[in-house]
Amino acid sequence: MDIKILGPGCPKCKTLDKITREVVEKNGINATITKVEDIMEIMKYGVMSTPAMVVDGKVVVKGKVPSADEIKKILTQ
Repeated sequence: MDIKILGPGCPKCKTLDKITREVVEKNGINATITKVEDIMEIMKYGVMSTPAMVVDGKVVVKGKVPSADEIKKILTQ
């Protein structure tokens, strides 16, 4: 699984990155997590509000920081 956290480095973006890494580690999910901070790269996904999460090329979260439980649901569906 390829996970990208999109955001310029704001506190919410860092929180989403941290929670996602914790969920992946706690649940033994086989995933590569990449932090994307380049605004031009972020815009390629059509995301106008950050933070956002992209899983295997599909935007699954944008403009908010979901709870750890919500992230777990997204990643284990």
